[in-house]
Amino acid sequence: MNEKYSASGLMNPFFPDEVTFGEKGVTFTVKKFLKSTDNFVFYTDISGVEIDNGVVFSTIRVIPRMRPEIIINNFSKGDAKKVKELILEKVQA
Repeated sequence: MNEKYSASGLMNPFFPDEVTFGEKGVTFTVKKFLKSTDNFVFYTDISGVEIDNGVVFSTIRVIPRMRPEIIINNFSKGDAKKVKELILEKVQA
C-alpha cells in the first residue's frame, strides 16, 4: 500500500508531519527542528481516530490501545478526512 500524506508546508515548511500507510500498520512522523519521532501502530491496535478542524487546517488524533494518543498537526481538511477513512477502513477489515 505505502501511501504517504504530509502536513501543509505553510505552517511548518521545513518539517511537516507525515502519515505513511503500510501493509500491517501506519507510521506517524512528528518532526521538530532538529529531531523527529516515528510512531508505528498496527491497525489492530488502533481504537479510534478523531479530527479537530480549524479554520484552515486540521489536527488528527489517533487513539491506540494501551498507548498515549498520537497527535499530528496542520493537515488540509481533505487529507485529514482521507487519513481517517483509510485508517478506519484498515481497522475494520
